[in-house]
Amino acid sequence: MRTALIQHPFRIDKETTRTKTVQMVRKAAKEGADLVVLQELHQGPYFCQSENTDLFDLAEGFEKDVAFWSGVAKENGVVLVTSLFEKRAPGLYHNTAVVFEKEGSVAGKYRKMHIPDDPGFYEKFYFTPGDLGFEPVDTSVGRLGVLVCWDQWYPEAARLMALKGAQLLIYPTAIGWFDADPEDEKRRQRDAWITIQRGHAVANGLPLVTVNRVGFEKDESGVLEGIRFWGSSFVCGPQGEMLAQASEENEEILYSDIDLARSEEVRRWWPFLRDRRIDAYEGLLKRFID
Repeated sequence: MRTALIQHPFRIDKETTRTKTVQMVRKAAKEGADLVVLQELHQGPYFCQSENTDLFDLAEGFEKDVAFWSGVAKENGVVLVTSLFEKRAPGLYHNTAVVFEKEGSVAGKYRKMHIPDDPGFYEKFYFTPGDLGFEPVDTSVGRLGVLVCWDQWYPEAARLMALKGAQLLIYPTAIGWFDADPEDEKRRQRDAWITIQRGHAVANGLPLVTVNRVGFEKDESGVLEGIRFWGSSFVCGPQGEMLAQASEENEEILYSDIDLARSEEVRRWWPFLRDRRIDAYEGLLKRFID
């Protein structure tokens, strides 16, 4: 399966950014991509750097956005994974990944389950935790285990997708560092982000793709300087082996040819699912074991 990850910065406004993204999707399709994955909240800025009720207006066009990206998927004949700000009802909003089939139909969607609340990442102010569960999306290219950003730190999410038959784990994400952080701390953060996701691939015997935005985005509230998103989008195989990786700074389309059938071979060598002690894991349902 020819896969393309679209890594790019936010450009001035939604329309300009979207125009460039569509150009990149079109190019990926011409290069033979079957599956195209876009980064978290790819249409606009990462607006969660501050708490501002006016920014809920960004979700007003959700249905129009779905129709727009449906057309992009159909025009280019690709399975397309998007990440959109969903207004579900007055005062109720989600961070939602919508997956489109090659003919433009909605194959399925996933509402982000784990919601962070950290300096510069005030997502709990904007997003209600998802209520669709960890359900893979069936598409013409395979069963996709789509998760979103903060979900990437939780092995339970990846495991549940795997147990429900996902053939590929996918993480649209928006993560970066603050310029004032020490260089060694920046490296630790990025390395941890890469390591945990490669661990999900290994533990579940599945290939994995993660696509992150790139570039500096100013904190418009002035409380912080802003976030420099570290790019580094990558694809790894079911043993965690790196198949492709993007730069930390550049806009680019990252291609990788993924062999979904290889998971069967790897799981025969490393039968982690066989050896799970499901009779002894009841403690995982507790917040903490005193």
